[in-house]
Amino acid sequence: MWDNRAMNKARKRSESEASRRKRVDVAEHRSDHVASELAHIGRIFYERGWVFGTSGNLSAVTSERPLRLAITPTGLDKGALEPEQFLEIDDAARVVRGYGKPSAETGLHLAIVRARGAGAVLHTHSLWSTLLSDAFSNEGAVRLEGFEMLKGLSGVSTHEHREMLPIFENSQDIPALSRRVEELLKTDSSVHGFLIRRHGLYTWGKDLTEAKRHIEVLEFLLEAVGRSRSGV
Repeated sequence: MWDNRAMNKARKRSESEASRRKRVDVAEHRSDHVASELAHIGRIFYERGWVFGTSGNLSAVTSERPLRLAITPTGLDKGALEPEQFLEIDDAARVVRGYGKPSAETGLHLAIVRARGAGAVLHTHSLWSTLLSDAFSNEGAVRLEGFEMLKGLSGVSTHEHREMLPIFENSQDIPALSRRVEELLKTDSSVHGFLIRRHGLYTWGKDLTEAKRHIEVLEFLLEAVGRSRSGV
């Protein structure tokens, strides 16, 4: 009788451990897949001139509960990143998988995920986002309207839509900047992205596919506005 009880306990422990290993394997597989997608996007953005040098950062949610993000490490060329170089962080920006230091702007990614429930956050340093964020800084936002391309933004169904891209002053105090961003995104649900002055563009989406589309749409529109202002 006691042998049977011992055997049952041992079997349950074995089944529990097997179940735990399976959950870990599934989570790691998802993280690896997301990292591969992010690396691919990094190469595309580099080729388009949006993340030159070590600029830009990319992230995507790998787990909602507990919250985990795959994110680019700091100081590396986003056009040459391999999937294994991506880090996985928790909701306090602590590295839970991988080696290195996460992007200096990790706090902004977490703020956007918290405020909007985003599944992915992408940040570019294109020429036009940098120039226009400065040119329109006194107005506090870049206004985008009348363009058919606006229909590529989630929830937008007409070219008559007016999209406002708020401009935040650049700061190396990322916690303070993150708080300002999170406050705005919680109070204004119409915003699809924002600019940091003389810095670049941030946008997001429910997943990487949507976030990538938003980057492409907004970068196109910023270039259209910039070229129209310069008469090109």
